[in-house]
Amino acid sequence: MTAELVRGQNHPLDRTRVEIRVAAGGPVVAGVTLGDEQGRLSGVEAVAHPGAPRRTGIEVPRQAAAEHRIAVDLDALSAAVHRVSVLLALPTGIGGLTAFGAAAAPSVTVTGLDGTGIARYTITGLGAESAVVAVELYRRQGTWKVRAVGQGYADGLPAMLRDQGLPQAAELAAEIEEAVGRGQARAVPAPAPLAAGRSERPGAGPAAPPAQDRPSPAPATAADGPAPSGTGTGAGAGSAAGPGPGSGSGAGAKAAAGAKAGDLPPAPADGGPIDYRHPRRRSTPAPAAPAPSATRPAGTPPSAAGPTAPDGSPLPVAGDAAGWSMDERLYNQVWGMFEDLARSVAAYRSAADFAESRLEQELDRALADPRHRLGTVGEDARATARDKHATLVTQARAALDRDLAQLMAESEVVEPALPPAFARWDNPVWQGYHVPAERPMALRLGDLHLPEVLDLRIPMLVRLPLERGLWIDSGPDSYAHGGPGPERDIGRRELPGALTDGPPDESELRRLAMESAVAIAARLLAIHPAGDFAVQVIDPAGAAAPALAPLVESGALPAFPLPGAQGVTAVLEELTRRVELVQMAVRHRAADALPADLDTAEQLLIVHDFPHGFDDRALTRLRYLADEGPAVGVHLMLVADRAQSREYGPVLDPLWRSLLRITPVPDAHLADPWVGHAWTYEPPLAPKGSQVVRQVLGRLAEARKAS
Repeated sequence: MTAELVRGQNHPLDRTRVEIRVAAGGPVVAGVTLGDEQGRLSGVEAVAHPGAPRRTGIEVPRQAAAEHRIAVDLDALSAAVHRVSVLLALPTGIGGLTAFGAAAAPSVTVTGLDGTGIARYTITGLGAESAVVAVELYRRQGTWKVRAVGQGYADGLPAMLRDQGLPQAAELAAEIEEAVGRGQARAVPAPAPLAAGRSERPGAGPAAPPAQDRPSPAPATAADGPAPSGTGTGAGAGSAAGPGPGSGSGAGAKAAAGAKAGDLPPAPADGGPIDYRHPRRRSTPAPAAPAPSATRPAGTPPSAAGPTAPDGSPLPVAGDAAGWSMDERLYNQVWGMFEDLARSVAAYRSAADFAESRLEQELDRALADPRHRLGTVGEDARATARDKHATLVTQARAALDRDLAQLMAESEVVEPALPPAFARWDNPVWQGYHVPAERPMALRLGDLHLPEVLDLRIPMLVRLPLERGLWIDSGPDSYAHGGPGPERDIGRRELPGALTDGPPDESELRRLAMESAVAIAARLLAIHPAGDFAVQVIDPAGAAAPALAPLVESGALPAFPLPGAQGVTAVLEELTRRVELVQMAVRHRAADALPADLDTAEQLLIVHDFPHGFDDRALTRLRYLADEGPAVGVHLMLVADRAQSREYGPVLDPLWRSLLRITPVPDAHLADPWVGHAWTYEPPLAPKGSQVVRQVLGRLAEARKAS
């Protein structure tokens, strides 16, 4: 049960890895300060903010938004940190609020990683304040507690930072405002609210209603540490953390922690079918009813606008979602499909679980009386209980099948309409590929599906630029952690470029892992304007040459990487220099002062067979790039077997936790904390024997030469 706190009240924490969820009446900036026993800050490095969102054990969002999630790992903090203060400030210059008193009171909820609520504090009594210390987590006699603070500052962020003993308060406040402005400039606007009278996609009525909350746009990697926080804009913003489990009982699915009223249409009062329509999915508005005529008698309902199915329901249309551009509408539609599939399957599983528990209860009652255990009375009671169970499961499956049929029809329409950034390699859009003139908003990182419907693949889209590095697991465990055998067999047979008989051995996994890395790198190169994206590779053993051939032949990679420690050092030194120079240029607003030989294109660093060939100095540089690189356009992709890094002990654990783990073979390792699903991920490999990657890279090379 979540404890409701008032100002000054504290509450013990029963865990050290938590998530802090912020909800406000308008866009706010969220940050965290790490103070000593007196709450004093050691310097700017003790503040996590949109310009520096990651500190050891802390990760905050990069943009201003009405909802935030902050990841906190208290065990990872240094012994000198005794107070973790959550700061909220109103941004300037983006047309938002100027005082907290002008909107609904903000609230802060501390939850576990599974969404379980621990403590909530609604910050009341604010007026002209534009910055506030919401809550603080503090260490007392070896244990951690949360305290409701609610200290507001009318003079804004500089006054709040100055009050915590930071001499550079004004400079840091300006840096934060600048970072928020940059993030706002590259953010995709939130979808416009639905107009009154617009109909949603029709849904059937399964036996139990869905969880009343939205899932994460991409599931978080199970057991790989806290997912990164995000702003949660639209259906599938760049956040990978989701609310808590939302599967329910037979009478109705339990609402997920933090669910907001109004996210779903209300349940019918007359006991009719549950409305599962996605809250932000829309269809073309129906036209006004024409006057009765000879061809349509009075009282006959008019048809909905656009094409309809034989049963009268509207047919799916690609781009049928809110958004300013077709790419944004398709992006939101894909994640709406993800949410709809998660809801429908969660309702089915909930109904099936309820039917099973009800069967057990009725069988227990039938066997409770020893006189009825033998004979016709007991047999009749058991038969009746089993019939009820079969009826409930059949009804739930029928409702699920209706929803799945609608989603399958929508997928068949949406998949061919996807742009290259969202499309599979076997999509015909790649045959007519042209080098784009603008940067994309997202990238397809693979496909997701659930065991209830193996034929329906939902594209796994991640926002760009990549704020979280990737780790392609090349170890044997990447296959051993998969889902049930039949599901894995079907997924593996349909996976382009993968083996068709038996599980892959270790060498085959390494080959598939590097092919997956090259496929993702080629896609990133292809969906950016010519010269706006570059790839660098570290391959100390020289074992990745066959997979890297398409990149080298097209000129996307100037040459095969140097082997040994020399190659490792050369690439890391170059990228470290780039990050430091760009950081200084951004900090001092001196972009024109960058050296002429500095490549300002975004960079993807692929590290093959990590940590082979890395010494302590190289590891330190790699961790620096992983932490500081994404903010200035340097992104990391490891192709590695984690078991090989055990000799380094815990020094690499923060690196692994910061990366999104994907696999070169279908694997059910992506956890959805929203409703508890384990999604099976399939990598974005090109069809076996296809030359599409080489063709696309060749056209990109021609565009680079012409530019």
